[in-house]
Formats: sequence, structure tokens, C-alpha cells
Amino acid sequence: MSLYFWLDILSISVPLLVSFHPRIRLHHYWKSLFSAIALSMIPFIIWDIYFTIHKIWGFNPDYLSQTYILHLPVEEWLFFICVPYACVFTHEALMVLTKNAHLTPKITKIITFLLLLVFGLVLAFHFDLAYTAVNMIFAIIILLLAYRYNPGLLSSFYLTFLVMLIPFFIVNGILTGTGIENEVVWYNNDENLGIRMLTIPIEDSVFAFSLILLNLLLFKKLKQFDV
Repeated sequence: MSLYFWLDILSISVPLLVSFHPRIRLHHYWKSLFSAIALSMIPFIIWDIYFTIHKIWGFNPDYLSQTYILHLPVEEWLFFICVPYACVFTHEALMVLTKNAHLTPKITKIITFLLLLVFGLVLAFHFDLAYTAVNMIFAIIILLLAYRYNPGLLSSFYLTFLVMLIPFFIVNGILTGTGIENEVVWYNNDENLGIRMLTIPIEDSVFAFSLILLNLLLFKKLKQFDV
């Protein structure tokens, strides 16, 4: 088994098992959750395939199983299932443990508009950098959708995302070369800001923000119809 495969499995293993806990019971909403994951995969996989074909990023075969689907290693497909599942679980578990901790509507609105301002400015000044620009576009669109249709989600997501950054730095750190001889995922630095958090491109934090938020937004919507 490849290193990337094991990272996928380890990411989902504990959340999957604890989903059956009587206080969380996430397994009751698997239909909605996996539907949300499948829907969220569509734009991100299209983005991923395009960037891989055009060598804006790529994958080190030394850490892969050598099985590819539409130019992407099977481990990359699993990433878009395992990581969102783990993150939705984390959000839901934290809501139970903290008794639905959330920010006030005023603070949520301020943070939202500050993020939109930052994403917009970065996009305006670095539109020529493919990874940076697409990241900011996705973040702006998904954040606007969340603020329009579920601002209550944002009031809790801004808090839980800070917690989710911890496993993000661990998993993404390894994928980008922390603690191993070479990176699993490489980036063309001519297409990003060139700013790294250890080995992680700073844009990856925005990528995680958008991916998790889209999954949660879809999950919360579909969950209303779960039976």
C-alpha cells in the first residue's frame, strides 16, 4: 500500500468508527453526507484534473499505487472522500461537545466580509498565478453561497475550522514533504505565491477552507431531506 493511501485511510478511520457513537450518530445521515461528498467532488476533481494535465501540480509516483483514473492517482480520488468525511465528522462532533458553540451574527458578518476582502485583493493582485487565482475564486463563490443560504453554519464553522487546521497541517505537511525524503504532491511555484507554511503552500489552507465549507454546506442542505 502506498504512503498516500495510508494517509487517506488514517484520516477517515477514527471518524468512521466514532460515527456510531450515540451522541453523534453520524451514520444516520450517511446518505446525505456521501451525496454531499459526491457533489462537492465534481468541481474540485475537474480543477484537479486540469491542473494535473497542465503541470500546475503533480504527484510523485514513488508514493503512489500507480493506479490512475482520468489522470489522477486513485489515492487523490480517495482524498476527496476521506478528508471531507473526517472534517464533517469533526465539525459535528465539536458541535456536540461544545453544545453548538458559535459566533454572534455580527462577528460572523465581520469575519465573512474581511475574508471576502482578503480573497478579493489577493485575486486582483495575483490573477496571473493559476493556483492562487482559482483558489480565491472558489473561496469567494463558496463563501458567498454559505453566507447567503446558511450564515448560521459560518458562525460555527469559523470556530471548528481552527481545530481542523491541526490535522490539516499534519496530513498536508506529509503530502508536501514534511518528514519524508520527497513530496507526495509537488507544485509549480510559478503558479502560486511561493509562500510556504513549513512545506505547505499557503494557498492550501484556502483550498481546505473551500473544500470543507462546500461539503458542510451541501450536507446541511441535504440532511433536511434525510429520512
